[in-house]
Amino acid sequence: MKKILNFVLLLSTITTFSQIGKRFPSEKKIIKDRVTGYELTFLTTTSAGDSKTYPTHPQWTADGEWLIFRTKRANGDAVAVNERSGVMVQVTEGGYSGTLCMAQKSMKLYFMRQTENKMQVMEVNLEAVFADSQKGKMKPITAYERICGVTNPEMGASGDMALDANEDKVYFRIGKEEAAKYLDPNIKIEKSTGPRNMGAGPGGISSINIKTGEIKHVISVPFQVGHIQSNIWNPGELVFCWETGGKSPQRTWTVMADGTGLRPLYPEADYEWVTHEAVISKDEVAMAIMGHRKIDIQNEKPVEVITNGEIRNPENPGQESNWGNAGTREKPTGLAIVNLRTREMIIAGQTKSGSGLWHVHGSSDGKWAVGDDFSRSLYLIDRKTDEMILLTTGHKTTAADHVHPTFNRDGTKIEIQSAMLSEDNRTMNICIVNVPKEWLRR
Repeated sequence: MKKILNFVLLLSTITTFSQIGKRFPSEKKIIKDRVTGYELTFLTTTSAGDSKTYPTHPQWTADGEWLIFRTKRANGDAVAVNERSGVMVQVTEGGYSGTLCMAQKSMKLYFMRQTENKMQVMEVNLEAVFADSQKGKMKPITAYERICGVTNPEMGASGDMALDANEDKVYFRIGKEEAAKYLDPNIKIEKSTGPRNMGAGPGGISSINIKTGEIKHVISVPFQVGHIQSNIWNPGELVFCWETGGKSPQRTWTVMADGTGLRPLYPEADYEWVTHEAVISKDEVAMAIMGHRKIDIQNEKPVEVITNGEIRNPENPGQESNWGNAGTREKPTGLAIVNLRTREMIIAGQTKSGSGLWHVHGSSDGKWAVGDDFSRSLYLIDRKTDEMILLTTGHKTTAADHVHPTFNRDGTKIEIQSAMLSEDNRTMNICIVNVPKEWLRR
C-alpha cells in the first residue's frame, strides 16, 4: 500500500510540474476593425492575462511560424502560438524572469530564471518541444532545456536581456554595486529625476557566453539602465536607455559589446521627450519624440514625488509639471528614425492631434513604420511617400498595457496586444494586423 501511495505522489508531482509541451486548443478568431475595415487576427481570445514580448525584441520564432508570449494560462510560464493553426504549446517550465529572447538563426529560446540569489541563463530547444508535443510524447525537461551560464549573486543581474546577432552571447543589466566597480570614481553619479523617483545610477551591462558560460563586463554608466536591446543584424552592437519612467536628460544610448563606442544615440534637447526606441534594421533605430503635453504645462503646480515608480494616470501618462518644459507640440515631434552610421534623423510621421505616436517600430526593409498612441490606435506609415493611415483602433484605453506594435522579419505583418475583445476592458490578447495588400503591391 505504501509503494502504491508513493507512486501516486510521484505521478502527481510529474503531472503538476512537467508541463513543458502542454497543448492548448486554438482560440484563433479573425474579425474586421469596425472603423477601418482591416482584418484583425486574434490568436488568443480568452481572458488569460496574455501580453507580448517588448517591441525591442523579435516576436516570431526563427521559422516564422510561432509567436511566443507571456500569459497566466500556464501558471507563470511562456506559451507559443502557431500563427496558422492557432494551437498553443507551453515552452518553458519552472518560470522565467524578464525578457523572452527568440533566436532568429535557430529554433531556440533564451531567458533568465532566478534561483536563490543567482540568475540562470536558460536555453530551450523549441524544435524538439514542438515535435514531441505534436506526437504527445514529451520527455523530461532536461531533454529540452539547458543552463548556459549562471550569474554571481553580487552582480544583481536582472532579466532584462538581449541576444547578440551571432547568437553566441546574451547581454543583461547588472545592479548598482556591480556597476560601480567599473566606473571611474571621478564620474558624477546621477540622482533620480522626475516625479516617479527613477533614473539614479550607477547602472551597467554585462554579457554571458552561452556556449562557455564566461561572464564579461560591457559598460558602466552613472545612471539607471533600462531596455537593453541588441542589433540583431549587426553583431556586438547594443542600444539601451537612461530609464526615468518619463522624460530623461538623455534617453537613448549605444555601445559596442567590448565597451567601446559609448555615445548618445540621439542627442536630445531639453524640450524633447524621447522614448520607446527600437532597433528596426542594421542601420536604423525608431523612437518616439512625444507631443503629449500642453504648452506651458511646466508652470502648473508640481505633484508629490512617489517612491514606488507607479504611473499616476495610465490612460494619459506623463502630465505632471515636474517633468519640465518638454513633450509639447511647440517643437517638432513624431516617429523619429535615426541612422546608426550617419547619425542623421528624420521624422517619418505624426498624428495631427492627441498624444502623438508613442510606441514605434519599422520594417527592416525600410518601407514601413508603425506607431500607437494614447488612444490605443495603430497608424501605418509609408516611408517613401510619407502617407499615413489609421490601421486599427478600439483597443481600449483601459487595457492593462499598451498596444506595443512590432513588425515581423518580412515587414508584412504587425503583432500587437489588445483589449478589444476583453469583457473587463483590461485583459489583453495577442493579435496580428497585416500590412494592407494594396500597400504591399507598391
